[in-house]
Amino acid sequence: MFTAEKLKKKYLEFFQAKGHAIIPSASLIPENDPTVLFTSAGMHPLVPYLLGEKHPVGSRLCNVQKCLRLGDIDEVGDSRHLTFFEMLGNWSLGEYWKKEAIEMSFEFLAKVLEIPLEKLAISCFAGEPENNIPQDGESAEIWKLLGLPAERIAFLGRQDNWWGPAGQTGPCGPDTEMYYWTGPGPAPKVFDVKDRNWLEIWNDVFMQYNKTADGKYEELKQKNVDTGLGVERTAAALNGFDNVYEIESFQAIIKKIEELSGKRYQEHQKEFRIIADHLRAATFILGDQKGIIPANLDQGYVLRRLIRRAVRHGRLIGIKEIFTFKIAEVVIKNYSADYQELKKNRDFIVEQLIREEEKFLQTLEKGMKEFNKLATKDISGYDAFILFSSYGFPLEMTKELAEEKGIKIDEAGFDKEFKKHQDLSRAGAEQKFKGGLADNSETSARMHTAAHLLLAALRQVLGDQVFQKGSNITPERIRFDFSYGEKMTPEQIKRVENLVNEQIQKEIPVICEEMPLEEAKKRGAMGVFEHKYGDKVKVYTIGGFSSEICGGPHTKNTADLSHFKILKEESSSAGVRRIKAVIG
Repeated sequence: MFTAEKLKKKYLEFFQAKGHAIIPSASLIPENDPTVLFTSAGMHPLVPYLLGEKHPVGSRLCNVQKCLRLGDIDEVGDSRHLTFFEMLGNWSLGEYWKKEAIEMSFEFLAKVLEIPLEKLAISCFAGEPENNIPQDGESAEIWKLLGLPAERIAFLGRQDNWWGPAGQTGPCGPDTEMYYWTGPGPAPKVFDVKDRNWLEIWNDVFMQYNKTADGKYEELKQKNVDTGLGVERTAAALNGFDNVYEIESFQAIIKKIEELSGKRYQEHQKEFRIIADHLRAATFILGDQKGIIPANLDQGYVLRRLIRRAVRHGRLIGIKEIFTFKIAEVVIKNYSADYQELKKNRDFIVEQLIREEEKFLQTLEKGMKEFNKLATKDISGYDAFILFSSYGFPLEMTKELAEEKGIKIDEAGFDKEFKKHQDLSRAGAEQKFKGGLADNSETSARMHTAAHLLLAALRQVLGDQVFQKGSNITPERIRFDFSYGEKMTPEQIKRVENLVNEQIQKEIPVICEEMPLEEAKKRGAMGVFEHKYGDKVKVYTIGGFSSEICGGPHTKNTADLSHFKILKEESSSAGVRRIKAVIG
């Protein structure tokens, strides 16, 4: 079997030999990007460098990035869709361009993975004359020189072969995508992207243009290459599997579900896949050292939805006991070698899963009472949908209960209500999870610098046991999570404010230095997110007050910050407090 671990190892070794520095996976929770709830691509943590800032380890990078995408959550359960997945990526920050990127992609596929040429197909951007963007014939010609016949190269539009910009303006460009034939027998001579036997496995994005405020596309001064190869999809394709759940990463999880349910995977594939995918994703969110817990807003809402959907499908296949934490134990065991934070945060993961599952079971009991009220007659589609949306009853469960009562359900009416809900959810997901370049404006740089001062002040007032556990910084406010077991007193909050404002009034220069990670540690620099930056890091020093490893935007002097004010101090999760602050 060509395992996912083997694929990741070969990929990193290949690109390291091509002069790329290996950088660790960043957190699933974006540190300074308010436009997304989760890291959904390898480029998100590299935004400052894609915009021109120099990366500490060089201009060629590669890594394995953990990602979470939710736009297709309702599709999970089929053969291809996942919420959590691992993405292999390599980047050129203004160095090599299309020819080198495509040649390296082809060499890895053909030479390292030994994929026959006749099993590959390519798509390129068709162009947009109305925007003065030509067809990407340059990429197509490179592929032809490598041996791809013209009939295996398709030119597609913006929806398929264009990336960005994430917002209204910013870097964007065409991409070229690589497809692998997974069907029986030889691949057709002519590539048809609608044929589902062609599986997209790799994408080379060429950040070639900048979209301006007036809608024009200008050539970028620094042209970047950003690629992404899905680990699970590629491992499945290489092994001849027709779905991602056959790979070894999922097999131990599926066996555990069989053990807990007493059912066979082959007879309940959809339920098994949803449970396996959703609880793998939930385990990684909880294990990410950011204090995210199930809630009704933002990341907490997504986490709650994943856990509860898994529990619902567990009940459908007969799992009656509290079980989510048992699946998490398998995930932790399988992935801890690559992601040590899972093992480190095992107790927190288990505690939160048990707590949320118990809460949901209480909701299910209320749902049964509601069902019994409705079950005096046939159940309308609207009522069936309320049982689904408010109490977590899948239609299949309601149907089974109705049959026992000898009544019917308006399934067409349910489908109509569900379709309305799905359209609203998808529209919301497109906005909330659309991805984007982090805000590197002057205002955000001021907020980011203030967050450094805040951490240093908290450690002075509360003690050295305080460490940053997460942050979300926008032009409007700072949200800052830190380790501390008690509610801060008004006096402590005032002391922290005063310390920060003293540094602002002193007009201290903000000094940035690049150095090896070990040197930064010797100097006593705070390294809360040091796992993101590799062996060489940037250290921002503010007088003798603050020294921190970081990669975000900063001001040149504390005098740029004006007045610092803490608006709120509250609990974020067990042992983690949260401060919301602004600069007046």
